Amino acid sequence: MKKLILIRHGESEWNKLNLFTGWTDVDLTENGCKEAFEAGKLLKAEGYKPELCFTSYLKRAVKTLNNVLDAMNMDYLPVEKSWRLNEKSYGAIQGLNKAETAAKYGDDQVLLWRRSFDVQPPALDMHDERSPRMDPRYNELTDEQVPLTESLKDTIERLMPYYQEVILKALEKHDEIMIVAHGNSLRGIVKELRGMTNEEIIKFNIPTAVPYVFEFDDNMNLTKEFFLGDAEEIAKKMQSVANQGKAK
Repeated sequence: MKKLILIRHGESEWNKLNLFTGWTDVDLTENGCKEAFEAGKLLKAEGYKPELCFTSYLKRAVKTLNNVLDAMNMDYLPVEKSWRLNEKSYGAIQGLNKAETAAKYGDDQVLLWRRSFDVQPPALDMHDERSPRMDPRYNELTDEQVPLTESLKDTIERLMPYYQEVILKALEKHDEIMIVAHGNSLRGIVKELRGMTNEEIIKFNIPTAVPYVFEFDDNMNLTKEFFLGDAEEIAKKMQSVANQGKAK
């Protein structure tokens, strides 16, 4: 049996402020670090032993992974980082308050920008200070690869080649792999794994720092998927994520 563990990063500073984050590199809050450490303790208690980890270029995911591995006493595990696991780019609305944006444009429009399959937020200018083109960690990207805005469809298109060519091939060689990334990059993987429709994915939210386990048979057929932890608490966290984009 093969196991793939997905974890969205712990609470970030901009999660706490209810701001659109995207590729902006914000840190974890103290609570976010605690969430990550608790996720690691839970994985250790349940007997999980990943052999290889993947994460994005963004510190909120990297630090979540570090805290998870620290709690598991598995800091030595090899880690591969890729920009392709980064969060969806929210374009020109990055840094804006979600509730205030919903009050201005309406809950339905913000829901589309946040959760729809193929609707992009307004785009950044290539030379905007928020553009990845201005960040040296993305010097390897061509101008065509630099996301100035993305829908979930766009996120999946830049993510899935890496998932298919690197992550799945690694899972063929290992029994357990862990990915620590972001709400939308992970939603892209989940949509593919579960065969969810474009409409179903709009309503699906991933809570922060809750291990989401996918089990496969030896032929890589999905046999089981579940969140680890208290079901009632997880449901509350998922609803909290859903409520972030609503006008108060």
